[in-house]
Amino acid sequence: MKRRQKKGGQRPKAVPAMDVTGMIRLNSRGFGYVEDGAHGEDIEVPPELLNTALHRDTVRVVPRPKRHNGRIRGEVVEVVERAKIRFVGTLEEEGGFFFVRPDDHRIYIDFIVERGGADDAAVGQKVSVDLVRWSTPTKNPLVKIVEVLGPSGEHETEMRSIVAGQGFDWHFPREVETQAEELHREQEAFFTDEIARRRDMRAVTTFTIDPADAKDFDDAISVRTLENGTIELGVHIADVSAYVRPEDAIDKEAQQRGTSIYLVDRTIPMLPEVLSNDLCSLVPDQDRLAMSAVFEIALDGTVHTAWYGETVIRSVRRFSYEEAQNILDAGSGELYDELMTADTISRALRKARFKNGSIGFETDEIKFELDARGKPVRAFRKERLETMMMIEDLMLLANREVATWVARKYEKNKASAIFVWRVHDTPKPERVEELALFLKMLGYELPHKQGVITARALNKLFEEIADAPEADMVETAAIRTMAKAIYSTKNIGHFGLAFDHYTHFTSPIRRYPDLMVHRIVKAHLAGTPPSAKQYPWYERMCTQCTEREIAAAEAERDSIKLKQVEYMSGRIGEEFDGVVSGINDRGIFVAELETLAEGMVHVRTLRDDLYELGDHGYRLIGTRTKKTLSLGDKVRVRLTGVDIERKQIDWELVSSA
Repeated sequence: MKRRQKKGGQRPKAVPAMDVTGMIRLNSRGFGYVEDGAHGEDIEVPPELLNTALHRDTVRVVPRPKRHNGRIRGEVVEVVERAKIRFVGTLEEEGGFFFVRPDDHRIYIDFIVERGGADDAAVGQKVSVDLVRWSTPTKNPLVKIVEVLGPSGEHETEMRSIVAGQGFDWHFPREVETQAEELHREQEAFFTDEIARRRDMRAVTTFTIDPADAKDFDDAISVRTLENGTIELGVHIADVSAYVRPEDAIDKEAQQRGTSIYLVDRTIPMLPEVLSNDLCSLVPDQDRLAMSAVFEIALDGTVHTAWYGETVIRSVRRFSYEEAQNILDAGSGELYDELMTADTISRALRKARFKNGSIGFETDEIKFELDARGKPVRAFRKERLETMMMIEDLMLLANREVATWVARKYEKNKASAIFVWRVHDTPKPERVEELALFLKMLGYELPHKQGVITARALNKLFEEIADAPEADMVETAAIRTMAKAIYSTKNIGHFGLAFDHYTHFTSPIRRYPDLMVHRIVKAHLAGTPPSAKQYPWYERMCTQCTEREIAAAEAERDSIKLKQVEYMSGRIGEEFDGVVSGINDRGIFVAELETLAEGMVHVRTLRDDLYELGDHGYRLIGTRTKKTLSLGDKVRVRLTGVDIERKQIDWELVSSA
């Protein structure tokens, strides 16, 4: 299907004359896309011109002199760096040769197993392989099997495959486990020494609020009223840096992992469980080491003073979100006064944040009830409680205030400033301009200056269309314009939160950037901030942690997608209500409203008209009837098929709004 250029529209930009180096993104059809920052347009690479490039590899692309269907096309002339060399797939055999069919359907070629390399695996099993050699695009890549994951299709095998496929290790190396066990054996003597030099806050009422099934508690809060009538609010974070030393075995492993992974039925932790679930976890009725941000704060969220430092705390109660919410709803119960005070402050912080331009995108989370074999018997949306937002608000406060405190340390010497910022760039101007044109056709104005927009303008738009039928469509379209938040040594602020300074300080058990931030804060408290020679390491780690975060998010999405498809496999032929969640030239993606299971209505099944992509990819438009299918539209669909292996769902359109 060809993308038409509208009459009177902007002329296509010139094809870049020089080669471009960047990360290539592949789709399931084998087409690659490399962002050309200088021209604000992706270069499309057809399958026959990939020249061994795989998803997320860093490549050098030479653009072709003429456009193809309005797009810049190019050819990969060099794979500069492989994104990864480890892959997962199913072992198969043909003509005496063993090969691996990759799980990732963006990989457009099968892997050949080196001779004798399949002795310990059976045909039909999932295996993890390392790329040995691939330099000629007309030949299959050569791989070696590094681990047999189990029979294809079994729940345990598929969960292991998802983790391994994103480059994460299922188990910790023996050296790491041994060091963690040594820390556990030596904890009493170590703890005694630490208490002597820390601020002792064990007498202050402190508690945790977490999901009911949580095992690692990395944040706690304390609340008390001071004599002057203001509130002392403490945000206490597990002091992982007290146990994990830079470049020791545990630290190196944590660097490689970057983050914990949360699958539908388990957590793959960043740290060994001796640390994540025991020594560092802020479990109730146990003395624990913490890094604390202690604020003197008014009920309206105004921070009067702040103190940062190492503490020893003792949580008196572990609440689930539901338990804490029930106490607030009842107006009485254990620690009601403390919970109510924290909730009042959090509401004030939230109100101020949105007033200052913070964007309030809400995302639904899907949960599953699994049987003994790991098969989903129920899928449901997780309810978003006020207590969840309360903890989120207080963590945002700590992250913002710590980042602001560090920024002030560097005001006199910004050239040598080293910190791990959590940044969120403004949307790309060309995407904002496309969104503004789309909204104009709907009758709405989106103020911008040559594609530069403010968060306040977006919030004003959301308020304006809140009760309109097209509200979901507009919000979905706006989300598409957003950049991704990343870790960086260069602070550009956080567009989505409307914060000038922001970092991640509150989850060092599950995120390596938070551990780095704790170390930097401690260095400043000791008067020995990081030296300029450490800058390249921090810059590399910010990039690596961002990449690991993306990989973990993909693993989490894959595990959810697998269970959604499994759950739907028994409901073929049924009809469902859904919403259009994506559009391309092949059809529309529809997310079912109950389970959020997403599948495609292929354009070839839309028999009432010939549909083409229009309005900058926000709509399919019938060429004869001018009937439209737009982002955010409510639709009725019938389930026609599922492919569990590919995690795909096929819908048929029954009706549209």
